[in-house]
Amino acid sequence: MNSIRQLPILSLAMASLLTANAMAQEPTQHAAAASLDTAKIEQLTGAKGKLDSAENVFRVAMPRNDLAVSVAGVKMTAATGFTSWASFTQAGDKTMVMGDMVLAEDQINPVMSTALDNGIEVTALHNHFLWDTPKVMFMHIGGTGDVDTLATGIGKVFAKIRETAGTKPKRKAKSFDAAKTSLDPKPLEQILGVPPEKTGEVYKVTIGRTTQMMDGHSVGKTMGVNTWAVFAGSDDKAVVEGDFAVLEAELQGVLKSLRASGIAITSIHNHMVGESPRIVFLHYWGEGHAVDLAKAFKAALPKS
Repeated sequence: MNSIRQLPILSLAMASLLTANAMAQEPTQHAAAASLDTAKIEQLTGAKGKLDSAENVFRVAMPRNDLAVSVAGVKMTAATGFTSWASFTQAGDKTMVMGDMVLAEDQINPVMSTALDNGIEVTALHNHFLWDTPKVMFMHIGGTGDVDTLATGIGKVFAKIRETAGTKPKRKAKSFDAAKTSLDPKPLEQILGVPPEKTGEVYKVTIGRTTQMMDGHSVGKTMGVNTWAVFAGSDDKAVVEGDFAVLEAELQGVLKSLRASGIAITSIHNHMVGESPRIVFLHYWGEGHAVDLAKAFKAALPKS
C-alpha cells in the first residue's frame, strides 16, 4: 500500500525535474538562436531570410523568377525547385553554410569560380530534372568558418547569378570533327609523362587509383576508378574532356586548378556508394591549343 501511495509523489517529482531541465535549457537555446546575426547575414548576402528557431538555422533564398523553365511541357515556377538558397547555422565557435544554386548552363562556371575564389566550397554539380527547357543545373555549396566571410562569399555568388542572368546560351558552330584528329601526341607525352593511347582517331590518357567496396573487394582503374582525358582536334585547335576521380579532400584544389586554366566543369557527383576512401568524380571540358590543355590537365592532378 505504501508503494502505491508514493506513485503520485514520484510522478510529481519527475514532472518538476523535467520542467526544471526544460527551463534550464531554454536560455541556452535562445542564446544559440541569438548568436546568429540574421540582419547581418541578410545584409551581406543581399537576400532575405527566415529563421528556423527549432534547428537554429537561418536560410536566405533567391528565387530564379527570371528563368522561364518548362519540364516535359509543364511550365514551372521558382517554388517548384528553382530557388537558389543558402542556410547558416552555428557549428561550435564557427558557422556552417550549406546551399544549392540554380544555374543556367552558361552561368555554371562563372558562378563556380566566384564561389571558389571567395571561400565557398563546391560539393556537387548535376541536374535535378529531365526534359527541362532551358537546361538547368544545380550547384551544391558548403563551408565552415567566419560568418561574415561565408555570408560575403554567398553574397558574391548571388550577385554573380544576377549579373549573368538572362544571357542567351552561346551555341557554338561546329568547328571540327573529332574523328579527323590530326594533333601530334608527342608533346602531350612530354607534358603528361605517359604516352597517350590512340583510341579510334583521338588520344586518351587514363590514370587509375584504387578504393575498397563494402564487401572488402578492391576496385581500380579498369573497374572505372580512374582519371582520364581525351584529346581531339589539331595542335592549334583542340578539345580535352574527361573525368577526374578524386578524394573528398582533393576536390576543391582540383576544381580551383581547372577553373584557373579556363577549363569548364560540367558535373560533380559520385559513381559508387559505400566505397572507402570515398571517390568523387568531376567531369570537365576545355578548348584551345593541345599543349595548353595538356598542361592544364597535368596541373590539376592531385599531388600524392
